[in-house]
Amino acid sequence: MGLDRVAEMVIGAALLIATFYDLFQTIVLPRPAVNKVQLARTVIRPMWRLWKWTFNRGSRIDRSEARLGAFGPIALISLFVIWAMALMVGYSLIIDGLGSQFHPVLNDYQTAFYVSATTLVPLSYGDFTPQSGLARLVIILESATGVAFAAVAITLLFELYGSFRTREESVVALDAIAGAPPSAVQLLETTAQPGMDSTLKETFDEWRRWSAMVLESHLAYPILIYFRSSHDNEGWINSFAAMMDAAALIMTATDDPTKGSAKLMFTVGNHLVEDMMWVFQLKTASDPIIEKDEYRAAVGRLGAAGYRVKDVDATWEQFAHFRSKYASALNLMATNLVAPPAQWVGDRSYLPHRSRPRPRRRRAAAS
Repeated sequence: MGLDRVAEMVIGAALLIATFYDLFQTIVLPRPAVNKVQLARTVIRPMWRLWKWTFNRGSRIDRSEARLGAFGPIALISLFVIWAMALMVGYSLIIDGLGSQFHPVLNDYQTAFYVSATTLVPLSYGDFTPQSGLARLVIILESATGVAFAAVAITLLFELYGSFRTREESVVALDAIAGAPPSAVQLLETTAQPGMDSTLKETFDEWRRWSAMVLESHLAYPILIYFRSSHDNEGWINSFAAMMDAAALIMTATDDPTKGSAKLMFTVGNHLVEDMMWVFQLKTASDPIIEKDEYRAAVGRLGAAGYRVKDVDATWEQFAHFRSKYASALNLMATNLVAPPAQWVGDRSYLPHRSRPRPRRRRAAAS
């Protein structure tokens, strides 16, 4: 065996090791891979920038949302394709180095890649068979890799879509009390109505659990942040921001008995924001983003809804302090994800000219 064959096999083994490592830290390892080279981070982020630049240029929200919503699944499929190709190339380099140990002998790299591809899938037709121990071992390992890769891919799909469905259930349910796009003030106004005594506390408790779920799932599998809601006026980041704003308003501007539940939800939610800043390397600022007049108007609406509100001048600094912990990070994420515009969240100038076209009435067929 010549040195060129040995070098080819070493390169193939190195590519396989790098691919296995990337698969492990991206799929198997249930925690974020920070400050490490990772294919998902290297590929998906530039791909997203190009995707939203290309498909967010129309005048119709529904069409743009549909195109943006396709990115998450397509990005996931792209990762699987890249991983599969890397495995095929890695094994094909080793097989090509062992070409003389096959019957018939593998005379070129194209044939070695064919053997590798049909073994990984597997679709081997038996036209090339290994004749010695090392070649047989490589074929067995690649066949086992193909089975394991398929199992890991299926498991990941179930995990991702299970987490996505759980996330969206709470987002859709929030529409009933917070509107779409969600508003913290509207949420508090709705839950202050007669007959909804425990709704606000239950909502804070539900979103405390929601924050913990997203903290675990979206940090372990960051590609989930690109999976958009099926409804054009909803976005998980906006719904979460509305709940954080509602908790901050309850804790600072009112004497409502749900203050304890709001504090617990805010604590877990702030943990989620901090970890997102860490994982996605967001450069944030200590800025509440909103103005004091906006806060004054919100407190006035809460007082009109029946809450016992405190003096605006006395509570503004405390509210600004709480909101500065999460507002900048959530605004950056909402803008980056092109989330629907919502109160106090994201880019408020987000394509204001857009509007849904009224459906044209079909002319009645002439009788």
